Amino acid sequence: MSMTDPIADMLTRIRNASKAKHNATDIPASSLKKEIARILKEYSYIRDYLVLPDNKQGIIRVYLKYSRDDKPIIHGLRRLSRPALRRYVSAREIFRYPYGRQGIMIVSTSSGVMTDQEATQKKIGGEAVCAVW
Repeated sequence: MSMTDPIADMLTRIRNASKAKHNATDIPASSLKKEIARILKEYSYIRDYLVLPDNKQGIIRVYLKYSRDDKPIIHGLRRLSRPALRRYVSAREIFRYPYGRQGIMIVSTSSGVMTDQEATQKKIGGEAVCAVW
């Protein structure tokens, strides 16, 4: 069965595993998902991630991070741009986006996948993939 929105599936797997207090979750790999996992690790929303080979596309194993009182570090994940409704933001619009103050927005630009802060510094816009807080 084909999946219509693999990024939303990734975010849902992380959200569900986090609420169920799992240590890790497995996600089918793609280059965009690897970049999202890299950004989540860079900004300390997850402990780590590994790309495991298999006979198909590979698997990303995401190790979740919790606070000292066993609460998930990720409070929320929201898919912003969907296959049926793409959302593009310019460099000026990124600054005014509401998720920037609470967390990060992941943007897919012509220069690669980056956070809203990096895109604002480089003065480039792109597709608003998701927000994490």
